[in-house]
Amino acid sequence: MLILVTGGSGSGKSAFAEQKAVSLAAGGELVYLATMQVYGEEGKKKVERHRQLRRGKGFETIERPVRVDRAEPGEDATVLLECMSNLMANEMFSPDPPEEKEGDGEEAWRRILRQIEALYSKCRHLVIVTGEVFSDGAAYEEGTLDYIRQLGEVNCRLGRKAEEVWEVVYGIPLSLKKGGEQEKIRQICRQNCEMQEDQT
Repeated sequence: MLILVTGGSGSGKSAFAEQKAVSLAAGGELVYLATMQVYGEEGKKKVERHRQLRRGKGFETIERPVRVDRAEPGEDATVLLECMSNLMANEMFSPDPPEEKEGDGEEAWRRILRQIEALYSKCRHLVIVTGEVFSDGAAYEEGTLDYIRQLGEVNCRLGRKAEEVWEVVYGIPLSLKKGGEQEKIRQICRQNCEMQEDQT
């Protein structure tokens, strides 16, 4: 099963995604795929807070700030990827050596979708956390706007593929897509993606 969980900063999306992963694993292998590159004290505090959330839940941690397709979870594993926002930033802006990246010159969202498909083929369940970074209405410089556009593209496409999509608002998980609602949600996602393309 593929599940996408979104929400704003501090919304509770990480805790909810962990609950979903633990429930899906049902005592089986649990992998936490960490994509954050840690910079400074604030980054260290965030990592420690997330470690505390996961403590005692049975997660094995794999760190892959880029090329998540190179992670090797077991075929029966439930993988929690956190988070797409960091992965996109790393793929677009990280100074990693060229051998750590693929598809030179190709847009990052296309590379990431390919990597996610490869990762999903290696595990039983994949829960992906992403961020809501599109609605603040602020004006940004061109590089940041490109990041927002590409993250939006990935989120729309993952939302279409996922069996479940959740948004966590103020600690409250809201189901955006589940089971029989798929076709209705596909239409909404298609419309949103088309609107996004018109704006770029």
